[in-house]
Amino acid sequence: MRKRFGLDIDGTVTDPNTFVPYLNKHFNKSLTLDDLTEYDLTSILNISEEQFWEWMGQHEGLIYEQAELAEHAEPILHEWTKHHQLIYITARRNHLSDVTQKWFMSKAVPYDHIELVGKHDKLEAVREHQLDIFFEDKHDNAVAIAEEFNIPVILMDTPYNRLPSPTNVVRAQNWLEAKEWVDKWIKETT
Repeated sequence: MRKRFGLDIDGTVTDPNTFVPYLNKHFNKSLTLDDLTEYDLTSILNISEEQFWEWMGQHEGLIYEQAELAEHAEPILHEWTKHHQLIYITARRNHLSDVTQKWFMSKAVPYDHIELVGKHDKLEAVREHQLDIFFEDKHDNAVAIAEEFNIPVILMDTPYNRLPSPTNVVRAQNWLEAKEWVDKWIKETT
């Protein structure tokens, strides 16, 4: 049975380290991913939200354009697209549509649909696409989606998302672990 997979892009399909070198260069830091223990980077960088969004406005296009895939994501996504729909739902804003499309093409990442919602709240998009499972790196998004729709959410483990979660939020250390859980879930639900 064909399932509808919902996937976040940044920090989920892309390497969660993507932003680190750019943050270090611009803010003269020597951060590692392990230092990013909160999703909100303003407190880690000791800057205002306004300063952060000004920086994002200047750099996000280049960062997204040059983002690397998370390890093992590409072959797994290619395998899944043979039997399931891959629907990407991202907080990226609409002005990044061309950059996003070009990135998917240049990395040969399979997709059925890409939606830029322009905010972190993805509930409306998840409802609209009637997803069976979701993949996320932002803890509160994962919890909200799991609770609202009673679907499994694979939470790709990062230092910034290690708060407790409900049982249908499944923490995966990497894409191989995510695939193992998903393959078992598919067998149990078809």
